Amino acid sequence: MEKARVTIWLGSVRQWHWISSALCLVGMLLFAVTGITLNHAGQIEASPQVRTLELNLPDALLEELRSGVASAGDEARLPASLRHWLGEQSVHTGGRLAEWSDDEIYLPLPRPGGDAWLAIDLASGELLYEDTDRGLISYLNDLHKGRNSGEAWRWFIDIFSVACLVFCITGLWLLLRHSASRPATWPVVGLGLLIPLLLAILFVHR
Repeated sequence: MEKARVTIWLGSVRQWHWISSALCLVGMLLFAVTGITLNHAGQIEASPQVRTLELNLPDALLEELRSGVASAGDEARLPASLRHWLGEQSVHTGGRLAEWSDDEIYLPLPRPGGDAWLAIDLASGELLYEDTDRGLISYLNDLHKGRNSGEAWRWFIDIFSVACLVFCITGLWLLLRHSASRPATWPVVGLGLLIPLLLAILFVHR
């Protein structure tokens, strides 16, 4: 009876182990590769692509913004009419909050792998927009760090981390079950602990 119970548990652990490994596979490859690129960021050349626009707002939009300053407060979304006009200029702002003052509206638009900003002078109606694209490697590095990646990606990182924990814990349980027939198991596990511990003690500056 006890042997049958252990067999059932072993089957369940193996199932959780392969399911969690399948869920983690692509994410672990992404985080492993970007761990290398982040560690050698200074040696990887980047050629940012910068796009700049200087435009004048239509009079109707400018008047709408001037009349909306008082009700906008310190932060508010851009009016739908302005967002539509910007979209026609290939400037996409989504529903982000802009910083409103009596003489200027400023909208930061950070994203993974790049940055952008938009400023509107309410006196002259002049609009300045700058977009910087730092390339694919920068994009993946920012995803690794969760930088400017949004709520959905933060949820993904949390769920991915839980899946990694399940993968590691079930792997440890399987090592424990098979260690009697594999004498090198615990020395190798101990080496995996000892190497980073010694590096941290001896070579990491405080």
